[in-house]
Amino acid sequence: MEDVTASSESPAEVGARRAAEYLQLVQDGRTEDAEALLTGLSDTRELVFVGAGLTTTARRIGRGLPTAMRAQSSTRQVLLGQLRDRARGDVEGLRTWLRRAAEEVVTVTQLAETDRRRLGDQAPIS
Repeated sequence: MEDVTASSESPAEVGARRAAEYLQLVQDGRTEDAEALLTGLSDTRELVFVGAGLTTTARRIGRGLPTAMRAQSSTRQVLLGQLRDRARGDVEGLRTWLRRAAEEVVTVTQLAETDRRRLGDQAPIS
């Protein structure tokens, strides 16, 4: 019999970690590995926690954008929330939501980096 130990990470922490892993794979252009990570998540709860991690990241970065860009990002977040709500209970629909949420993180990161360069600050976005 296999010894199973309880994880010291909360579901939210696991979701945030997986979101960061998925995002890194997407940013590195490793689409097959990113898809494999999503395919490995078959529980709607797991998918929702990963999405929460991506949403938190996008909103954190988006808060630093200029007003008009921030408003556009907020609108995209609302649309992503609607996509998530329509996919409730549908694993493949939630995976689609995660793909689009990751695209939003990439978009706001690029916008923030462009704005920083425009302002003369070369510091990377955290």
